[in-house]
Amino acid sequence: MRLLILGGTNFVGRATALEALARGHEVTCLARGTKGSPPDGARHVVADRTRPGAYDEVAGERWDAVIDVATQPGQVRSALVALAGSTDRWLHVSTISVYADHSVEGADETAELLEPLAADEMGSMEDYGHAKVACERAVTAALGTERSLLARAGLIGGPGDLSGRTGYWPWRFAHPATDDGSVLVPVDAGCRTALIDVRDLAAWLVHSAEARTTGAFDVIANAAPLAEHLAVAREVAGHSGPVVEVGPEWLEQHEVGQWYGPRSLPLWVGPEDSPGLAGRPTSRALAAGLVPRPLAETLADVLAWEADRDQPHGAGLTDEEERELVAAAREVRGTSESPGGTKAP
Repeated sequence: MRLLILGGTNFVGRATALEALARGHEVTCLARGTKGSPPDGARHVVADRTRPGAYDEVAGERWDAVIDVATQPGQVRSALVALAGSTDRWLHVSTISVYADHSVEGADETAELLEPLAADEMGSMEDYGHAKVACERAVTAALGTERSLLARAGLIGGPGDLSGRTGYWPWRFAHPATDDGSVLVPVDAGCRTALIDVRDLAAWLVHSAEARTTGAFDVIANAAPLAEHLAVAREVAGHSGPVVEVGPEWLEQHEVGQWYGPRSLPLWVGPEDSPGLAGRPTSRALAAGLVPRPLAETLADVLAWEADRDQPHGAGLTDEEERELVAAAREVRGTSESPGGTKAP
C-alpha cells in the first residue's frame, strides 16, 4: 500500500510509520519535523498544516489510505479538502474523550458525544474532546462512514510517552526517594485505569488500512483497577520497600494533582471519570484485529526507556515532594486523620 501519514515524526504517528514500513508498505510522512524525523525508509514531506498550500506536494498523488493524528479541526478540514479525492480510505486517530459522559461503565461506541468545537483551533485542553468530535464530523462528512475509520483511543502509552503517565510509576518504584525505599501511592477503590501500548495501536491502524476496516472503534487495553496497575509497575521495577497509601481527601488537602502534570500522582482520576475512561468494552476493536500486549511488557519497556533520567518525563512528584509527602502521611498515621496507613511489602 501507499500510505500518507499526516504526522509521522512523533509518538503515535512515528510508531505507525515504523509499523507500516515493517510490513513492507510505502510510507510518506507530511509534517513540519520540529519534534523529530520520520523513521528511515519513509519519505518526509516538510509542510506546515497551518499554512496555505501545505498539501500541494502530495495532493496530486494517489493514496491507498491517509492516517491523520491531528487534534485541531481546522487542520483536519483543510487536509480533507485537499486529499479526500486522492485516497480510498481515511483513518483518524481520535479519543474516548469525545464522549459526553464518563460515569457509566460499559458504554460503547453508540454513546452520546460532546458538542463539536466550532472553532478551527482549541483554546485550551478543556476543548480537547470537543475538538476531536469536530475532527470526526469533518472526516465522516467528507468521506462517509464507508470510507473512514475513527480510532477512539484510550490512554496511549509506551516508550516515547512524554506525558509521564506511562513511565512515572515503574520509574518511581525503581527510584524511591526515601531512605527506606518507601513510595507514596493513591488508594481509591473506585479508580480504574487502562493503557494501550502505542505500538499495538499503530499495528492495529496499519492492519485496519490493509483490511479496509471502517467505522468507529473504542481502542483501549489493559483495563484494571488502579491498584492492579500499580502492582504490575511495582513488580516490573523490582520494588520491595514499603508502600505508603493515601486517600483522595488527603491528597486534595496536600494539593496533589490527578492524572498527570507537575506535583501529581499520574493515572489517578476521580470517580466521575474513571468508569467510562477505563471501562469501555473493546469487543469491536478486538474483533477487528486489535492485539494488545500485556501491561507488564509495556511498563518494562518504558522503564528501560526512562532508565537514564533523573525524573521521568512530564508528570509526578519530584524526589523532594515525595519525601515531604511520605513524611506528612506518616505523621498522621494512626489518628482520625489517617491517610490510609503504611503497608509493608
